[in-house]
Amino acid sequence: MSTLPTLRALLIDELRGLYFVENHLIKAIPKLAQASEDAELKAAFEAHLKETRGHAARLQKAMKLLGAPIRAKTCHAILGLIKEGGEAVETKGPGAVRDANIIGAGQRVEHFEIAGYGTARSFAQALGYTKVADLLQATLNEEGAANDKLTTISATVNQVALGFAEVGFVTAA
Repeated sequence: MSTLPTLRALLIDELRGLYFVENHLIKAIPKLAQASEDAELKAAFEAHLKETRGHAARLQKAMKLLGAPIRAKTCHAILGLIKEGGEAVETKGPGAVRDANIIGAGQRVEHFEIAGYGTARSFAQALGYTKVADLLQATLNEEGAANDKLTTISATVNQVALGFAEVGFVTAA
């Protein structure tokens, strides 16, 4: 159990958790890209990997602005989400179905990050740390765009995956 006596301490704690997240995603994203059959999906993950490296650098800058030592704090939630992503990568069956599963895993991560960055930004704004809030907002914008990109790609991937519908599957009317 940690002691967080102030909102500033809570903000730093949140930044350290996000730093852990980004550093672990830097290792996980290439596996998602490699396993993706859809060229647009593969390219989206490769582009987001570059952004993710920038997210980690922004977090370092934010911690420096706050005079806090740059270090990560274990985030157990991302470890579970990354494990789910690994399971999606190992999906057996048609590539489009695996890609749909990978997109779902990716979007769960994006939503988690959006929540974390939004929370940290709100703390920074409340504390009057405008430069920190701006750094967090820049990352929040990129995470939202990455999620939107996955949503767009899913429209195509899901249509291809529909071609592998189970025999006898009945759709709801």
